[in-house]
Amino acid sequence: MAPTVEALFREDAYLRETDAVVTAVTDDGGILLDRTVFYATSGGQPGDTGTLEREDGERLAIVETVCGASKDEIIHRVTEGAQLPEVGETVRLTIDWDRRYRLMRMHTACHLLSVVCPQPITGASVSEQDSRIDFDMPDGAPGKDEVTAKLMALVEADHPVYTRWISQDDLTANPGLVKSKNVRPPESAGQIRLVCIGEEDSIDSQPCGGTHVARTGEVGEIHIGKIEKKGRENRRFRIRFGPLPS
Repeated sequence: MAPTVEALFREDAYLRETDAVVTAVTDDGGILLDRTVFYATSGGQPGDTGTLEREDGERLAIVETVCGASKDEIIHRVTEGAQLPEVGETVRLTIDWDRRYRLMRMHTACHLLSVVCPQPITGASVSEQDSRIDFDMPDGAPGKDEVTAKLMALVEADHPVYTRWISQDDLTANPGLVKSKNVRPPESAGQIRLVCIGEEDSIDSQPCGGTHVARTGEVGEIHIGKIEKKGRENRRFRIRFGPLPS
């Protein structure tokens, strides 16, 4: 079993770099560390990319970050054929901040969409420019203009976005916190991480392990690019950056 990593992004998504110690190298070239700022692919959000600098100054491109056997095992993959660091070596990690920040803005926008459309979520995918959420929406979908206007009202209100932790018992006592029909809430050491929006969770609170901006105003201008019917009751909403096309 690999040592548990200190996932720094869970408490501060704005950390861009850190020193870390290599704890293991897998047979297929994955690098495990005692701490990391790199988010691993999960919950519909892609893993971070960036660089790993070795003690001799050599820089390796981290092209993928994924989870291992659990969410607390984060594997950093570098370019194929690169000279891998040794166990016990201290390295410097730096994320591709521009990419990460776009994903933070978009993931927060997805949470806002779940507020505007308070139906069970059946699927989601976050990307840098175009993300989607699928809702169980048997009675038909509202129009793009209406949803976009409600989204932008939440963005422009500049609500605070923050995290807090609850126990599994707390979650069991409040099942309405879980919006997804198919995905189990992420858990770490028996604790559930909530992403909250608004003073005292006034806008939203739901389990999520992803990275988010600190205020909704940072999301910027967004719009609903398309609403698709996917089956009898499923509706797919696509979120895009920029103004709603006229």
